[in-house]
Amino acid sequence: MLSPTSNPVAGYAEALSRFEVYLDRVCRNYLYLQKKLKKGTDCAAVVKADAYGLGAAAVVPELYKANCRHFYVAKADDGLAVRAALKGQDAHVYVLNGPYGAAPKELAQNHLIPALNTLGDIEYWAGFARDGGQRQPAIIHLDTGMNRLGLSAVDVTRLKSNLTLLKSLDIRYVMSHLACADEPEHPKNPEQLKKFVELIGQLGLPCRLSLANSAGIFLGSDYHFDQVRPGCAIYGINPQISLPNPMQGTVALKARILQIRDAVCGETVGYGANYKLSSPAKLASISAGYADGLLRSFAGGGVVYINGQKCPVVGRVSMELIVADVTQVTPSPHEGGWAELIGEHQSVDDLAAAAKTIGYEILTSLGGKYKRIYSGQGYSCAVR
Repeated sequence: MLSPTSNPVAGYAEALSRFEVYLDRVCRNYLYLQKKLKKGTDCAAVVKADAYGLGAAAVVPELYKANCRHFYVAKADDGLAVRAALKGQDAHVYVLNGPYGAAPKELAQNHLIPALNTLGDIEYWAGFARDGGQRQPAIIHLDTGMNRLGLSAVDVTRLKSNLTLLKSLDIRYVMSHLACADEPEHPKNPEQLKKFVELIGQLGLPCRLSLANSAGIFLGSDYHFDQVRPGCAIYGINPQISLPNPMQGTVALKARILQIRDAVCGETVGYGANYKLSSPAKLASISAGYADGLLRSFAGGGVVYINGQKCPVVGRVSMELIVADVTQVTPSPHEGGWAELIGEHQSVDDLAAAAKTIGYEILTSLGGKYKRIYSGQGYSCAVR
């Protein structure tokens, strides 16, 4: 005889998860950021890591419809994917990690513009341009305090003494990157702004400037210059950690409930038996785990939502399963039903906080693991 909670029909022939991407919300976020800029500032879009896991092949064409003409990636392969998504449409694609990962001729033929982060990068790309007898576009990246990528102040002094090296290059932008823009009052922000202006002055190059990331846009027009490069905010992550999120969530993730069971007081849940029930409980085993991009640190404070109600995750995150306490859920959930991990009740940032990480890691961890379901195509066309 079947148990009272069993449902032999629901969900068996359907997918175990749903990762939905709302492309209209991606465009709304982009247009919202664009409206915050001072007149004359271009709004680029950072679409590295496959558009933060949402899928560049779908996201890039929609951003193009929203009048985005500048796209940033980290690697040459990602740049080639963006070019394919653009299908010959006129747009600028920049590669932040420099002229690596492809032959220079391939970069040039596909109109991928490298950021030159070192003097060696500049010499390499300038040499390619000279050998080919054609000026090549590039960005010069200055380090103003990240100590990650970019020319140091010493490098700038050396470059200044040999600016003829740049004659074969078409410098589209001089850029830098903010380290603490998500904390508006952090003293590092004005320090980096001042250093950026100083280094630009030393170089004396007649070119356009770019400094602000998503959070940098909200620091005000002094940080906008000629181009801003938002990434996380386009995808719904809060650009300012201490303030309410002005951006719209762009994804929803649901996972299938595979089993409902009743457990008694004193029993344990999951690997290691480190979670012991202090009272009788109804437990739901849900088809999502660390192999699906759900971080193991999600255990211990994470929740899912079932029938719109909060359910704590109990026990460890397994490779492809988690367990939630659904004792208080009404009506009682059923096998084959859905648990919401991201969506109406829990944002990417909420899930990240529970996992003791940031929304960036959540999106890039989850996005490549699930079949994406897209909705909201053509929104930006409809509002123009």
